[in-house]
This record gives sequence, structure tokens and C-alpha cells, in this order.
Amino acid sequence: MKKQELLAPAGDIEAGYAALYYGADAIYLGLSKFSARATATNFDETALDEFTAYAHHLNRKVYVAINTVLQESELPDLIESLDICTRCRVDGIIIQDLGVANVIKEQYPWFEMHASTQMAVHNKEGALFLQKMGFKRVVLARELTLAEIKEIAAIPNLETEAFIHGALCYSYSGLCQFSAIENGRSANRGKCTYPCRARFICNGRESNIFSMKDMALQEDILKMPVDSLKIEGRKKSALYVAAVTDYYRQILDGKGADSRREEHIKQIFSRPWCKFHFAGKDKNVIDRNFVGHRGLFVGEVEKIAHGKLIFKTNHKIARFDGLQIDAAGDDKPFGFSVQKLSVNHKNCFEAKTGDTVEIDLPPNYPHLKTGDKIYLASSSEVKGAYHYEKPKANLYRNTNDISVEVKVEKNTITARCNQFEAQITGDFTPTDNPQKSTEAIQKAFAKTGETKFNLKELRIENKENLFTPASLLNELRRQLYAKIQIEQPKGKLPQISAPQNIQKTRQFKIKVDNLDSLRLLNLDNFAEIIYLLNPQSNIDEIAKLPKNKVRLALPAVCRRPILFTDLIDKLLSMEYSKWQVANYWALQILPPDRLDISFDSSLYMLNTQAISMAQKIGASSITLSLEDTKTNICSLIKKPQLSTDLIIYTDIPLFISVGCIRNNDCQVCPRGEMWSDLSLSGKTYKALSRDCQMMVFDSLPFCISSEAADLEPNYFRMDFLYRPYTAEKILEISNKLLKFENISDCIKSNFLNNNI
Repeated sequence: MKKQELLAPAGDIEAGYAALYYGADAIYLGLSKFSARATATNFDETALDEFTAYAHHLNRKVYVAINTVLQESELPDLIESLDICTRCRVDGIIIQDLGVANVIKEQYPWFEMHASTQMAVHNKEGALFLQKMGFKRVVLARELTLAEIKEIAAIPNLETEAFIHGALCYSYSGLCQFSAIENGRSANRGKCTYPCRARFICNGRESNIFSMKDMALQEDILKMPVDSLKIEGRKKSALYVAAVTDYYRQILDGKGADSRREEHIKQIFSRPWCKFHFAGKDKNVIDRNFVGHRGLFVGEVEKIAHGKLIFKTNHKIARFDGLQIDAAGDDKPFGFSVQKLSVNHKNCFEAKTGDTVEIDLPPNYPHLKTGDKIYLASSSEVKGAYHYEKPKANLYRNTNDISVEVKVEKNTITARCNQFEAQITGDFTPTDNPQKSTEAIQKAFAKTGETKFNLKELRIENKENLFTPASLLNELRRQLYAKIQIEQPKGKLPQISAPQNIQKTRQFKIKVDNLDSLRLLNLDNFAEIIYLLNPQSNIDEIAKLPKNKVRLALPAVCRRPILFTDLIDKLLSMEYSKWQVANYWALQILPPDRLDISFDSSLYMLNTQAISMAQKIGASSITLSLEDTKTNICSLIKKPQLSTDLIIYTDIPLFISVGCIRNNDCQVCPRGEMWSDLSLSGKTYKALSRDCQMMVFDSLPFCISSEAADLEPNYFRMDFLYRPYTAEKILEISNKLLKFENISDCIKSNFLNNNI
């Protein structure tokens, strides 16, 4: 197997330099726009140019994450960002939005396209389809097991990248809509408010039921056949990046998992570690009691006396180190700086492993009890342990190769570069040493100084072997280099297809996951009936519906597509030609060239370039995003490339996760449907656990029926999915929606907002 790439994060240039110094083979980073870590410092063009030049000098690679979804008005800024990447010579672009992929394929074909983990690639079929689209690399969903990773990594000529260390999201990346729908800050646009870290009340008990531990695969990375091993952390410090990169560099170089380096990481920043589902389903991946940085475990409270903390430490501790204690009742550990430390009643600067220490607690410390766990959360020693070297400012920059021709004549010396020319006059006489004259010209024009030029070729014509004074040559060089203008390649937005003559029918579609729930409806009111398939779907029940109205939908998440293979084959043989897809895996299974394919909302059509790419893939219609605003939706409807569906009623999955909410052991789990009641700051939610998958919903449905009544999509859509809707309830709600009436008690998401 070829050498694996150790890929480290850089939220700023200092973190990037630290990663390179400690052995990263490649760095990924973001610009000021379109980064899924929008609140990181990120890179401007000057910093990016300097950093890529230095990384390339070391023979390392730099990837830029343009991994958010874009609204229509942002497309010109995308061109500006890609032009910056071109000028700074980055090695690849990490992408979520199909619109970004379309622009790169059409205008910037020199960039490698990497499919972001935000594209939720969780099976071999999804990876194969993206490979066909032109992606060189796929970043795998974090939820995968080693067996699943191996299956995808075996795809010929496709690079795979997998996370090995760092923070975990509760939901599949790219399928989390909690922050967008509930808080108006879209995770798919880099603005996540991290609701999964909040303290919910579930069935009467308060805990952090969605707060994930950190991933730390440690030496298990040696089992992974992927091309790139990725460390999470674009919002982490240079110190953290240095320590984690160093730790995994040691493992990859055959030196093993060093316990001292592990301790360093935990002192810098670390939640409790887990392997996630690397070895199979694991319920012990959520830290329900505390959130945030914990630190290195150093002991347990033995006694609190007269404002002093007394315990036996299993690690050295020094004054000014930071401690954290798991205090019951608080969702974050109690932390403080060690100001006074004593051993055997004697003040000291440092206590050794095995010492029983007395540490003064700060005023107003919380109630602490015997057995509370104590962590070393910061260490002055560790803070100084990761020195790294970096180049002098402005020493490295990306240069442009130039070719110069110098012609020496009796009264003039002329220098040319393409169409640019400079000339000096004088009285130039023959020399006894022509070689010295040639060397003088070479030396003068090799001095590129503060310019962005690299002299690749110098042609000299001096037929009469004339002497050329160095002072005049230097002046000639300055004049020429001041005139040269390098034409940088610039992109533009690809032309979208001409507007189609798609009739604005203002008709309705309905989507269900239970066919019996349709029994009271007059189906003449609906242009389409969309049925969400499951592996147990009854073909006979489907056949009872008018075939010309039926569209069959596949789910966004499917860890085992083989479960659908026989069902799909039978339905195709019965000439069901209308299908809906919610993730790329389904496009690999279905033959789009002979089917009517609709894209569901989870494929995030927020701009015309994305819709154009959907059209090239074979989509006949698209569903507008549930995260989107009315303003942006209007801009897309006015440019009818494809038929558009606008969902006016649904229960939006805020989380889709493998994180289990049940208390029972997996071995005895009934795996059937289980609903739980949740609340957060007075707001109520519903959680559905079924077949090892969790979904969380607002207790109220999304409804924009009256607000959308003035719009003209091709179809309005109402969904009755996941929740136990009765046929009677669907009849009641649908009758209101058909008249563009809102139901009472509903949420609007971002429809009336202007900034997500």
C-alpha cells in the first residue's frame, strides 16, 4: 500500500505551520467565505499565498474547504474565492454544494475535487456515483465501521479520506438541520450553534443526551486502508494541532502510540475519547453528564477541608496549572487555576505522581463531594512543549515562471518578455572576456527581488561580445520587470441552461411513508403521490395506486443498499419510472437515463449552478431546501431550469443519527419504533428511535402554506412522514393546505428570514 497522507487542520496560518513542522503531509483550511468553520480565523489571500508556497517548498499539499451550500446571490463571490485558490495554487477543493462542483468542472478543471463529509457519503454506492461525477477523493462519513471503510476504499482509482481524531457531530454531517431550522444558523453554511451540546430534558431527566465524545482511533489507524487520515480541528489552537499531528505522525512512522504525547493532547483539549463505531455499533460514544474540554484524569476528591482540595495525584501537578472537577449538577466541569499547592503541609511549586496534595480552592466553589473526578485541564509545561519553526514573513510566495531574451548591440541593450520590452542606450565596446559579460547578464536578471517572477529561461544574443556594465543591466532588469503583467486565469459562472417552458400548474404533491394513510383522500387533488420505500414495503399495496401518479422515494441514509436491491428491481420490472433520491447512493442504483428522477430537499438546491449540475446528472425535477429563505427561493423559481417542488408542510428531521437514545443493551434491543419526549429551554421536541437510527423533530410541524401562496413553483408538496399520522388527521390537514391555509401551531424555519 502506498504511503498514507496525514491530513491536519489549520484554522489560521500558525496552526498550519505547526502542523507542517510536526509531520503533516497535507493541510486543509478555509477562506473567509464558504467554510464550514466560518467562525475560525481562516485565511485571506496573502496568508494563503505565503502558506501554500511554503508547503509546496516542503513538498506538502494544501486543500481549501469550500464546503458550504451557497445561495444564488453568493455565486459571484464563489468565483472570487476560486480565483484566489488558483493564484495561490492550492492542490484541491473540498466541496459540499453541487453548484461549486459544476463551476469547478466547467471553469477550474485543474483543481482536484474532494467530496466533503458534508455530502454524507456512507456507502460504496454513494462513493461510486461521486467518482463518476469527477470527484477524485471522497471524505467518508464518520459513522462508518472499519468493514464499511474497507469496502469503499477498495474502489479502484478513487481516493478515500477518513477522520481519525477530533470532535464528532451527533448527526450525520450534512444531514443536521437543527441549528438552521431552530436557530436560523445553518450548519450547512458554516454557522452551527451546536445544539447537540445543549442539556435536554428527556422523559423527565436532564442530561446532554446528544453530546458526543471525541474520536481517537490511535493505533487503529494502522488498520485503515484509506489514502488520507484526517484530524478534525479547524477551530483548535496551533498547540492542539501540533500535539495531535505529532502523536499520529509517531504512530504512522512505526513508533507506536506514545502515552506521554497522549497525556499532552488531553491536557490541551479533549473530551473523553472513543472509537465511535469503528469496530461496530457502540452505545458508549455520548458523554451525557458534561460538555466541553475535560482534561487528563489525575485523581478523585478525597476530602474538602477549610477551602482546600485534598487528593492523591497520579500525575505531576504544578502551580498555575488548570484543574477541572466533575461537580454533580453542573453540565460543565468546575475549573480553576492552581494558585497555592502544598504537600505534607509544605508549600511547593510542583507535586510528583503519588503525592497527596492540598490545593486552595477559589471563592464560591461549588459543592464537591468525595469521589468527584479531577482532571488536569491545562499545563504550563505542555504549553511550552511544542515549539515549531516557521519561515520569515514574506520569504515564500508563489511565483510565475518567465522567459527573458536579452539582445546586446553597440548602442542599445534590449530585454524582452513576451510583448513587454525595455531598452537602455550606451556605447558598448568589445570585451576580452565574453564569458564574464554573459555571467553579468545572468546574474542581473536572476535577481527577481520582491517581484512574483521566477526566471525560468534566459536567452542572450551578444554576437559582437560587447561589454555590459552591471549597473545598466540592473536598471534594464528593473524596467522590464516593472512592465511585465502576468495574465492570471480568471473564472466566470458557467452558462445555465435556457429557461424551460415548464407550466406553472400550482398543483400539489403528497409524500407519505404509510400507504394506508391515503385511504380517505381524493387522489384527484394530487398530481403525484410520493411513497418513501422501506425494505419491507408491500408491492401489492403500491400497485393499488394509479401508476401514473406514483413516485417512489429512497431514504437519505441507507447503510446496506442491498436491502433495497430486490425491491427496486421488481418495481423497475413493473415499469415504475418516477423516483425520488435523497442521497447520492440512490443515483448509483437507479438507471437515470431511463427514469424520471427527482432530487429531494436533502440534496440542497440553493443556487442555479447546483440545479444545472442536477440537470446534467439526470434529474427532471428538484425540491427546494427546507433551510432556505423566501427571497432566495424566489430567485430560483424565476429561472426555471427544472421543475421545482416547494414543501409547504412536513416534519423536518433535525438530527439523523446512529447515536442511540435507548437505555437497553444492544443485544436485547427490540429495534422497533420508540418515541421520546424532549425539551430544551421550554421548547419541546420528539425523538424517534427505530432500527438503530435516531431522528429528532420539533414537536410542531413546519408549515408555510399561506406564506408561500403568492409563489409559483411547479408544485407545492405536503409530507406526512415519520410521525404516526392517521388517515383522518391527514385528510383534515391536507384540506387546509389545498386552500393555502396554515394549520395552527407550526414553525416557519427560515422562510421569512434573510440570513441563514
